[in-house]
Amino acid sequence: MSDTKANNSKTRVVVAMSGGVDSSVAAALLKEQGYDVVGMALQVTDYSKYHKEGSKGTCCSLQDMDDARRVAEAIKIPFYVVDTEKTFDANVVDYFVSEYLDGRTPNPCVQCNTRVKFNALYRKAMDLDASYIATGHFARIEHDALHGYRLIRGSDQRKDQSYFLFNLNQAQLARTLFPVGHLVKDDVRELARKFGLPVASKAESQEICFVPNNDYAKFIEDRLQQDASLKRKDGFIVTTSGSILGRHTGIHEFTIGQRKGLSQALEQAQKLKLNHEDMFVVEIRADKNLVVMGSATDLKKETCVVERVNWINDPSKLVNTKIEVKIRYRAESASATFEKDSQDRYHLKFATPQRALTPGQACVFFQDDWCLGGGWIS
Repeated sequence: MSDTKANNSKTRVVVAMSGGVDSSVAAALLKEQGYDVVGMALQVTDYSKYHKEGSKGTCCSLQDMDDARRVAEAIKIPFYVVDTEKTFDANVVDYFVSEYLDGRTPNPCVQCNTRVKFNALYRKAMDLDASYIATGHFARIEHDALHGYRLIRGSDQRKDQSYFLFNLNQAQLARTLFPVGHLVKDDVRELARKFGLPVASKAESQEICFVPNNDYAKFIEDRLQQDASLKRKDGFIVTTSGSILGRHTGIHEFTIGQRKGLSQALEQAQKLKLNHEDMFVVEIRADKNLVVMGSATDLKKETCVVERVNWINDPSKLVNTKIEVKIRYRAESASATFEKDSQDRYHLKFATPQRALTPGQACVFFQDDWCLGGGWIS
């Protein structure tokens, strides 16, 4: 079964409209196909708190809300803006800050999809007596008798966004449409021009919406100044053997694989006659506030533990436990096997060692184009 689960004017669909070209074309396609389309934008936060000089390059900004409204007017559909600021701040911004302060590297886009966007969409769909919700994600949904609804990579492998959707479940997929999932980006642009959409040439958003200039460390630094309940975790930068390379002013300033911003530690490594040209952050020991530096070889790991795993489909019905894994959105898929322990954690063993396995990042499971689910690297 494709994403076209029904097709007549009596079938109402609530479309998440971000003001970008993908969600705008999704709405226009559904309108063309005869659905009763309702547009909805989520006002997730007060951008004046973070972006003093505008929010260019982000998603879901006030300008984006205006763009979404103009698209809705162009294709003649009703349009609503829903305030989700409190939910977003509690479930995405606070999570983002606390993860960095605990030495982990979070993925706020997955968290936003899971805790904010899809929940708000489904609630609004119920309020409006809609059968489905739809988004502009590059992903597809198929159905078969054995596995139920399956999440499939988008046809445009360069833009596939199934990685960000691994937390969806069967009930949600049954009521979700991805109208552009079978298209490539160039075709989406062409359709936007065909429909005469005012966002046809709009650039894609590249940054996390609430972090100005993509400067994570400064954002968290500002939060530390504003919130007395948050504690800075400063400490030492050390080698894998325990030699001290210097002090740091907070583990939130570091992530696995980092080299930038470590010049003083690298200078000390050179004085100790270490191979400073082959040194990276290889571990963050949050319990002792230590940032550990090692070689490119130290960055590679054969195993990792994944917690809070969501299986979209029953894993017992898989032919085998060999999967393809993405340890970050832009990473190449890696072959691995998995075993579950008594604490519902999954132990992955990779066919080849993986570079910079990072606690806090989403680890998503695939077999070919089929997204099985995923969890969080612990």
